[in-house]
Amino acid sequence: MSHRSLGLLAALGLLAGCAPQNAFHYVPPPQTLLAPEAASGWTDKPGWQGRDFMVTAANPLAVDAGYQIIKAGGSAVDAAIAVQLVLTLVEPQSSGIGGGSLLLVWDGSKVMAVDGRETAPAAATDQLFMKDGKPMAFYDGVVGGRSVGAPGTVRALAMAHHRYGKLPWASLFEPAITLAEQGFVISPRLATLIAKDPYLARDPEARAYFYQPDGAPKAAGTKLTNPALAGVLKTLAHEGADAFYRGPLAEAMVAKVHRHPTNPGVLAAADLASYSAKLRDGLCFDYRQSEICGFPTPSSGTLALGQIFGMLESHDMAVLKPVQGPDGRLAASSDAIHLYSEAARLAFADRNQYVADGDFVSVPVAGLLDRDYLAERGKLIGPKSMGLAKPGTPPQSLARGRDNTPEHPSTSHVSIVDQHGMAVSMTSSIEDAFGSRLMVNGYLLNNQLTDFSFTSMDAAGLPVANRLEPGKRPRSSMSPLLVFDKRTGALEMSLGSPGGSAIINYVGKTLLGTQDWGLNLQQAIALPNFGSRNGPTELEQGRTPQVVIQGLKARGHEVLLNEQTSGLQGVQRNASGWFGAADPRREGVARGE
Repeated sequence: MSHRSLGLLAALGLLAGCAPQNAFHYVPPPQTLLAPEAASGWTDKPGWQGRDFMVTAANPLAVDAGYQIIKAGGSAVDAAIAVQLVLTLVEPQSSGIGGGSLLLVWDGSKVMAVDGRETAPAAATDQLFMKDGKPMAFYDGVVGGRSVGAPGTVRALAMAHHRYGKLPWASLFEPAITLAEQGFVISPRLATLIAKDPYLARDPEARAYFYQPDGAPKAAGTKLTNPALAGVLKTLAHEGADAFYRGPLAEAMVAKVHRHPTNPGVLAAADLASYSAKLRDGLCFDYRQSEICGFPTPSSGTLALGQIFGMLESHDMAVLKPVQGPDGRLAASSDAIHLYSEAARLAFADRNQYVADGDFVSVPVAGLLDRDYLAERGKLIGPKSMGLAKPGTPPQSLARGRDNTPEHPSTSHVSIVDQHGMAVSMTSSIEDAFGSRLMVNGYLLNNQLTDFSFTSMDAAGLPVANRLEPGKRPRSSMSPLLVFDKRTGALEMSLGSPGGSAIINYVGKTLLGTQDWGLNLQQAIALPNFGSRNGPTELEQGRTPQVVIQGLKARGHEVLLNEQTSGLQGVQRNASGWFGAADPRREGVARGE
């Protein structure tokens, strides 16, 4: 049974859920009980068991909002909307209404992808990030109005609610409005990032909000209110998404972008008024016993993972069990990391050559996932590391220029399964930490235009697929996934992570743990991160056993030890119902019953 087959029980459950529900009333939780974990280091998490539903996200206040929505009879999509609105408030460095989202939904019969990725303004050209004939330094492009694309999250949430919502739209705003008015406590992670950021205080509104009058960053535990954001959310709750894209709220965004004193942008009122979210079919591939479904372009995540696991399918990864490090924790073996990282090099080489917004560029999706093509690519994996992989020539591909677009890791992930079996896997982002560092009406604007290639042609004169074009959506590595049992069609898992282009490897590692090594989702998330983005073999600093490092070096790998602070979140089916998992490296939790 494929993921498109509709089981009778699922159908009855989902149809029953369409009945009118009682009004929702949000009760703010005692925040002392929800204090997030430290922003650095490691906090062991056991995973959370529920029978009927589960909500997992990057901050406990957001999780509690989603939990209350489902308890009130809301759908997984309703809960995801409430969660994202609270994240706008409590995790502003990562995502929010000023950014974009990729929202994957399983409704019991089909996987649908709600595309809320930002778009480039009509006045943007492929020279936007060029200066004196050369690409700008990255942060010269990021900070200010130049990098701001038309935000898509609000339109995507409205589209998803129209199709899959049960509770009234306005009720989903109540948790975020209440917390914005009554106050929330700055988490340790947010406080650390405020203190470290060299650009945020340059914006007057951000400076007044995040810093003390003497310029000192506000500390963890400080209570913040955000009446400006509460006002925006009240407007959207009562007037709908159109109020964000037309009228005073849109005018304020445009003015903020244009009035930046040193780096103004080109976003116009017409860009906001014409923005639309897009409903797309999910993109799926098979691996072992599972069918794995994710986002199509402009995401590169599902394609890259499909290639990696297509190449690994011929290897017996199950026998390459994790090893026990000196600290007693499990870690992937050097043999397993070697095979995975070599496959990842080949996938990233193709990604950088061919993948971009499929509405603008002919992306050879079928060719990149073609079994014969991947079998040939897989033959390049030998006993020693290949170092730098070259792109292949998949079927139906056109000549493209090589792209080295950087992606920065300020993103958030939400996974939810409700009591009727509807599931959401949503990754959302404002791109860099605190986005463009422009705050308007209590929220931050994205810097997603820097996800385009700064150059439109490569050294050989070939066009770069991910070049900037008006109306185009920048390529993303966001990889929200839904995993199904290939035999029965039953949903098995919802999964995703923040982390820029490293998202692909964070999610890939977790899939290996659950699909090949028999680990539960929490155990798989806790494995030290590893992978390659067609550069060095990246290993998680301080958590990778020395024997693994030496084993890879003996195979010719150039090893880079770095922090690799993933923020994996997920929900997994087990014998007792739904098991929620959250990354020990960040502040996320799960809650269900």
